[in-house]
Amino acid sequence: MLHWSGSMSRRRVLTASLTAACAAVPIAAPAAATRRSPAVPGGKDAYVRSVLERMTLEQKVGQLFVTHVYGGHPTDVSAEHAAKNRAAYGVATPAEVVEKYRLGGVIYFSWSGNVDDPTQVAKLSNGLQTTAADAGAPPLLIAADQETGIVARMPAPATEFPGAQALAAGGSTRDARRAAMITARELRAVGISQNFAPVADVNVNPENPVIGVRSFSSDPGMAARYVHAQVTGYQRGSGVASAAKHFPGHGDTTEDSHVDLPRIDHTRAQWEKLDRPPFQAAIAADVDVIMTAHIVVPSLDPSEDPATLSRPIITGLLREEMGYDGVIVTDALNMDAIVENWGSDQAGVLALKAGVDQLLVPEDGHMDTMVGSVLDAVRSGEIDEARLDRSVTRLLELKWRRGIVADAQVEIPAVSRRVGNRAHVAAAQRITDPTITALRNDGPDGAPVLPVGASGGSVQLASASWSAGHALADSLRRRGMRVDLLVTGTRPSDTEIADTVGAAAGHDLTVVVTSRAWDTERTDPQGRQRRLVAEVTGTGNPVAAVAARDAYDVAYLPEQAAFLAAYSTTTVSMESVAKVITGETAPAGHLPVDVPAADGSPLYPIGTGLTWPVATQS
Repeated sequence: MLHWSGSMSRRRVLTASLTAACAAVPIAAPAAATRRSPAVPGGKDAYVRSVLERMTLEQKVGQLFVTHVYGGHPTDVSAEHAAKNRAAYGVATPAEVVEKYRLGGVIYFSWSGNVDDPTQVAKLSNGLQTTAADAGAPPLLIAADQETGIVARMPAPATEFPGAQALAAGGSTRDARRAAMITARELRAVGISQNFAPVADVNVNPENPVIGVRSFSSDPGMAARYVHAQVTGYQRGSGVASAAKHFPGHGDTTEDSHVDLPRIDHTRAQWEKLDRPPFQAAIAADVDVIMTAHIVVPSLDPSEDPATLSRPIITGLLREEMGYDGVIVTDALNMDAIVENWGSDQAGVLALKAGVDQLLVPEDGHMDTMVGSVLDAVRSGEIDEARLDRSVTRLLELKWRRGIVADAQVEIPAVSRRVGNRAHVAAAQRITDPTITALRNDGPDGAPVLPVGASGGSVQLASASWSAGHALADSLRRRGMRVDLLVTGTRPSDTEIADTVGAAAGHDLTVVVTSRAWDTERTDPQGRQRRLVAEVTGTGNPVAAVAARDAYDVAYLPEQAAFLAAYSTTTVSMESVAKVITGETAPAGHLPVDVPAADGSPLYPIGTGLTWPVATQS
């Protein structure tokens, strides 16, 4: 987590004031028949009105906050997790954090010890919901960043999908919608009701360090179609809220807002053309939530406040001009773009004044400060209580709409049937197979490199990614190939390069899995992945490069190496790569982004993709 070390004053909120009784608030008992069944007479409006009327100011403010907790079950008192909870919140267990602040939501991460296996996640969710109910609070929105692909929180055996850019490469919005629907059903099965996906940013900048393959496309129209499809898939019939992110568009940055405050100098006309369409498509799909970006866009707000804290962008543009009246959530408030510039005692208040509804992940150790600042702002009149009520109303309506008011609990025995079941896994593989995109296939002698015969063949495999390397090796071995695997990381050593080059002649094919080989600023400063591919290609032996992240790698690798873009390190993607390598399937993907040459000139436009006949099976 990121910590702010500024000198601004810190005000501590007394636990007693934050845990004032609200037993009179009517919280419905679980209704097993349907997640949309009425919870109180009169339906949604009556429920929201009755809850809001009985809430104290502290309880209303608590509903605005979504934060992480440390631990894998509600009363986790392991030394590590208890120490982290005490440092962050002053109490020891996840349940105590929920009770202390009367939280509106919790977000799960692997690094906070929340996700070990689906059944454990479901039990954690049920326990935290019980805690909220026992405290007299509305049910929690339990959230996760399950974008799929390179950003995924659910552990095995949850169904894997390859992520946004791969889905767009596959060319089917129907498949993208199906992937979102399966993902949402598995999330809801373990009690997660808010998914911070899909990414609606248009990745027009190949040097973007934080979005990349998380974006569907560099084409606004294509991105809009896939955003619409996934919002529909996540929300329709699943009980899961979708959140399109990161408004007003994080696609043209060269900085990462986790560590910097990016600036986008699009004109208003450029923003309308490049960034707006996917968010407008999300609104057209009735998206439940839109997440803000910690970016400065002077054409949208000349004050150069970041979008998260900008009233002209959040209220003026998103709410009033674009007509969005759903929930708006900040990106994580522990990110350096916010922490280093505004601090925990300002950011929450400024975000609310800008027009947001949910405050996501305050900096560890400063939750009390942010809560206290918001309370002070309402008590002083800086934030009108009627304005606060509008946000709480939106959140209560969302909880009703997604069925957690009617039934916040999940069925533990059903988790194993609903998460990672055979039908879901088969659908994921079917959806992923057409995503693999071939851009080159001529070897040093001009002959095609791929496919190679499977049974009895041999592959030297060098991989920048541990997970992708092992998954691809396993997939090739299942097809009868002998595989020698070397995991090099993104900066292979001289010895690793020499070993790969030396082994090439003894194998039918050398496969090099790259990961952001284009990025010599952050990922591979000395270009050692590029050097590995160049040197092994120089032997004259057949070489295939597989980009486990960005297709942009192709511009920096020799033309005499075959090139496949997989867009993700997932096991399901590596299975699809193995099928292409061995000729079991032909590559069918097409680039969803423009890929420039190293000098910035056009190289491969959107839509590029080679294919060849499937190998004859003996």
